Amino acid sequence: MNYTDAIKFLYDLQLFGAKLGLENSFKLAALAGNPQRKLRFIHVAGTNGKGSTCAMLESIYRAAGLRVGLFTSPHLVAFGERIQVNRELIPGAEVVRLVEEMQVWLKEFPAESHPTFFEVVTVMALRYFAEQECDLVIWETGLGGRLDATNIVTPLASVITNIQFDHQQWLGDTLARIAHEKAGIIKPGVPVITAVDDRDAFRILFETAREREAPFWLITWAQAENHPLRDLALPLLGEHQRLNAAVAVYTVKALSKVIPVEQETIREGLLRVSWPGRLQLVERADGRKVVLDGAHNVGSAEALRVAVQTYFGSEALTMILGILRDKDAQPMCEVLAPLAARILLVPVNNSRTALPKELAAVCRVANPKAKIEQCDSLSDALGRAAKDPLVVITGSLYLIGEAMELLKLLPTPSGNERNLNEWSGTAVQR
Repeated sequence: MNYTDAIKFLYDLQLFGAKLGLENSFKLAALAGNPQRKLRFIHVAGTNGKGSTCAMLESIYRAAGLRVGLFTSPHLVAFGERIQVNRELIPGAEVVRLVEEMQVWLKEFPAESHPTFFEVVTVMALRYFAEQECDLVIWETGLGGRLDATNIVTPLASVITNIQFDHQQWLGDTLARIAHEKAGIIKPGVPVITAVDDRDAFRILFETAREREAPFWLITWAQAENHPLRDLALPLLGEHQRLNAAVAVYTVKALSKVIPVEQETIREGLLRVSWPGRLQLVERADGRKVVLDGAHNVGSAEALRVAVQTYFGSEALTMILGILRDKDAQPMCEVLAPLAARILLVPVNNSRTALPKELAAVCRVANPKAKIEQCDSLSDALGRAAKDPLVVITGSLYLIGEAMELLKLLPTPSGNERNLNEWSGTAVQR
């Protein structure tokens, strides 16, 4: 097997769709030698901000001299972004070796309960992090928490950034139901750190923590504005990142007896944090600016709106917008369309994309003054906006990944690995 073969094997796992449940993950991990038992984790869930918070925690603990594993999803361009050690992507040769191991263990599963792509990748990550002797793993959930494949670990801390609407078809149509799913990562006696601000969601998380005798830390804007590092100029743009930073800082504080980290080290880690595709500003030699932000639900669209108004004020901007059809496209357009003088609507390179003509009708109502154009592709839109002084690309992380490739902002694999993020199937719970 070579790397191309390994990626094809991972692509083929998409046939098994996405299913929620832990039975397969526990079984596959056991066949792999239960590598999770050799590792320490910070488990991070939440609707928005969990990736940025993971990046901050990773950077802090790496600055403290630890060997840190980072598991996140989706990836933007390369599969290896999902599995990193000290921010080095897993090498292709290791992907090949791990896939070959998985193929042997997958024979132990009947066809009707074959593990999914995410379950296989989760155990691949555990195996790799254990072999790399990571001191700590920053461990992001894929979907929800309670029945997410990542929930086979017992972490040092459980972090739930916030509770907002997303993936309702999987997690429930109220914030309380979504909170119940995310509260599933709370373990007996394990500290919980959250910035949830919805009252019903807070009640669910707090009661779950109390039942499980887990220390509970609620991080509010008061803590974000009063902790010693509040004035730090973060490399990540956006007011919301200050709250994510506070969550990361208080998580480190909650674990100070287990893993002590000096305040200056925390500062150093936050100053070095990098998380591409989230309010990423690219300034061209001719002064043009491109902002890439994977705002993929109403909450993240609102954070983008505030950031654009804060950093760019009244500058006329062009927005390139592509949204998946299973997202809340109408309210997202209502938040984002008024920001732009020109809106270029594009299909996301994904089978779940909303069509530009569907978005056009909503954007015209939300911003009648904007010039609205339907484009055949992101490449087409970038060509049309090539001379515009300020361009914001948003609506889906998958779209951001494609933009990263077209704008040559991230190394591009020889094959197309972006579509490994795709999945099909229904919300089956094991």
